[in-house]
Amino acid sequence: MAHTPAANLGAPLPPAVTLERRGAVGIVTLNRPDRINAIDDEVRRLLPESLRALEDDPAICVIVLHGGEARGFCVGADISEKRAVETAVATRRRVSKDAWIDAFDKISKPIIAAVHGFCLGGGLEIALACDIRMASPDAQFGLPETGLGLIPGAGGTQRLPRLVGLGRALDLLLTGDRIDTAEAYRIGLVTRVTADRANLLDEAIALAERIAARAPTATRFVKEAATASTEIGLQAGLALERSLFALLASTADKAEAARAFKEKRPPQFTGE
Repeated sequence: MAHTPAANLGAPLPPAVTLERRGAVGIVTLNRPDRINAIDDEVRRLLPESLRALEDDPAICVIVLHGGEARGFCVGADISEKRAVETAVATRRRVSKDAWIDAFDKISKPIIAAVHGFCLGGGLEIALACDIRMASPDAQFGLPETGLGLIPGAGGTQRLPRLVGLGRALDLLLTGDRIDTAEAYRIGLVTRVTADRANLLDEAIALAERIAARAPTATRFVKEAATASTEIGLQAGLALERSLFALLASTADKAEAARAFKEKRPPQFTGE
């Protein structure tokens, strides 16, 4: 009979979410491979904490979120997680108070989701909360909640229609059908597809580095303006765009871009 080495007895489990910094890119990894990164309370706590840490780090310009070595990006909520029986009122109070997915909306830096394998339920809602979705050919996307007597509870009913249109969103929400990467790309759910799974993270980091090489304040402002366009009217959006444009007009980075163009060299942006 095999025995657990004494040195491993009582060893702490690895964190459900890990954080790495590579130059100007922050890499957040969902790290529950034995559960295909199913979302438990530790994920709900550590994922927002990781995003906030990178938001507050002036050296980080872009964030990449991926599923590590698991068989998928994330399969949604961990149904094996034990939770005390609650009344409907208590459940509403808990999910409203601890809306962990809202952390994504408070990040000014671009977030790239690098998706492979299963991306279902809450996992798809995490990807939807990111700014760019890149997928490997083996990815599968779906929102199966109505088959479980529920509806998506982390933004799926709101973000998906804004991204792919109401008709396509309702098709996915009502049927719970899964779609593959090719279909996800066709409807605009993902905007980039890698050649294979092996290169997914490298390509996501390369894309993040390309974005990070641009003026960081302009990058944050363009994300702010474009995101606002889904929530405010055209005239208010145009006013916001003009205001942000004016703020950038006198920045050091704008002057550096002009000098670099004249001197035929890459610009060296500082965020000032």
